[in-house]
Amino acid sequence: MCVSISISLRTRKGVRSSEPSTYINIRTNSFFRMQSRQRRSHLGLLFLASQLFQVGLDNIPPVTLAVLALNVYLFLFPVAPLLKTCVSVHQVYRFNEWNRLLLSPVHHADDWHLYFNMVSFLWKGSRLERRLGGAWFLYVLSVFSLLIGLVYLLMEALLTALTDDQSYSLSCAVGFSGVLFALKVLNNHYHPGGVTYVMGVPVANRYASWVELVLIHITTPGTSFAGHLAGILVGLLYTSGPLKTIMKRCAEFVTANDQRPYRGGGFFRSSGTPGGGGSAGNYRAGDAASYTGGLTEEEQLEEAIRNSLNDRRPTHQREAPPPPYGFNLPQEELRARRLRWLYT
Repeated sequence: MCVSISISLRTRKGVRSSEPSTYINIRTNSFFRMQSRQRRSHLGLLFLASQLFQVGLDNIPPVTLAVLALNVYLFLFPVAPLLKTCVSVHQVYRFNEWNRLLLSPVHHADDWHLYFNMVSFLWKGSRLERRLGGAWFLYVLSVFSLLIGLVYLLMEALLTALTDDQSYSLSCAVGFSGVLFALKVLNNHYHPGGVTYVMGVPVANRYASWVELVLIHITTPGTSFAGHLAGILVGLLYTSGPLKTIMKRCAEFVTANDQRPYRGGGFFRSSGTPGGGGSAGNYRAGDAASYTGGLTEEEQLEEAIRNSLNDRRPTHQREAPPPPYGFNLPQEELRARRLRWLYT
C-alpha cells in the first residue's frame, strides 16, 4: 500500500467567525509541540536515508533525486513555519498569499510524513522519469504542483458554498501526497494492467487510486481528502482530458520562440512521446528509421554520392555537411567507416 499523508488543520463546524482562528492556534500550538519532539528524533529521515542507499543514488534519475533532496532540505530548513506554508482558501484567496501554492507541496508536518511521501515518490518518480524523460517529468511536476493546489482550493470553496460551513475554507493542507496521487494515475496509464495489493487485498491498478483515497481517509484521521482527490482529478485531466495537449502546446510555443540553435533532445522526439519515452541513452530502431528515411546503409551512401555529383556549385560555396555524431572525423576515418558499412 502506498502511504501518502497530507495534514489538514480543520476547525469545528458551526462556531462563530471570531472563534475559528483561536481554535486553529490552540490546535496548532499543541501540534507544533508534537512536531518538535518528533523532529528531534529524525527516525523517519534515517529510514529514508536507508532506503535511498539501498536503491543506490546512482540508480535514481536526476530530477527525482533533486526533488527528493529539495523536500528533505526544506524539512530541515523550512522557508516558514508550517502554518505559513499550508494552503487554504482563507489564506490564499482572502489574504492573497498565492505563494503558498508553491510552498505547500514541498513542506511536511514531521519526519514520518516526509518518509512515507518520499519513499512513494522514489518509486513513482523513478519509473515515470525514465518513461517521460527528465525535462518533461520536471515540467509535469511543476504543473501538477500548482494545478493540484488550485483544484484543492476550488473544491474547498465549493464545499463552503454548498454546506455554508466555513471550516472548509479554513482547512489548511500541506504535503506532497496530492502530487503522488496524480503520479499514480500516470503510472497506471502508462503501465496498464496488473494489480496493487491494498492492505493485502488485490486491486486492479485502474481502481487502486480510488481505493487508497478512501482507505487513507478512513484509517488516517486528519488527512486531507480534498487534497488527495485533487491529485487524482489532475492526473485524469492529463491522461484522459485536455491537460497533456495544453502542456504540449505551451512547450511548443516556448521552443518555437527560442532563438538559440537547436541542440537536439528537448521535450519531443521523433516518436511523438514527450521527453523521448526514456533516458537519452535508450536507442530505438524507430529513431534510426526517422533520420535515415528507411534507407539501408548502402543506399544512404549511394544517395550521398549522387547528391554530391549533382551539386555543380564551386566547392567553397557548398554547405559543409554536419559532422557524424557531432565529431570532426578525418577523411581517412570516414573512408574506413564507409568501407566497413559496405562490406560488413
